[in-house]
Amino acid sequence: EVQLVESGGGLVQPGGSLRLSCAASGFTFSSYAMNWVRQAPGKGLEWVSGIRLDGAITTYVDSVKGRFTISRDNAKNTLYLQMNSLKPEDTAVYYCAKYKSSGGIPIATMRNPKNSDFDSWGQGTQVTVSS
Repeated sequence: EVQLVESGGGLVQPGGSLRLSCAASGFTFSSYAMNWVRQAPGKGLEWVSGIRLDGAITTYVDSVKGRFTISRDNAKNTLYLQMNSLKPEDTAVYYCAKYKSSGGIPIATMRNPKNSDFDSWGQGTQVTVSS
């Protein structure tokens, strides 16, 4: 059974930083590209960032470029999201998401994936940016 467990969320002031983690189990983590998606209050899911299975390619939504960094440790089956210079509009529940397909994902898909490209999400971790 696929399990994705996010942690690291919390309340932070604007300009602050947080590091999210996603512990994966139940599948061969190193064989799948992974993603972070978020859902702000009253809004739909928004893709945030993706990373190739070997970590060599990373992609970001424009609103977080230069502030967020996605990474992974395949030896620890863990996905990370380092979030710096946080803004109130980053407030959301953050989820890690696994692609349906293993192996390489076309770069066009990695830059703009659809929710239907994913088959598993974690329970989410709340990030609140407020003074």
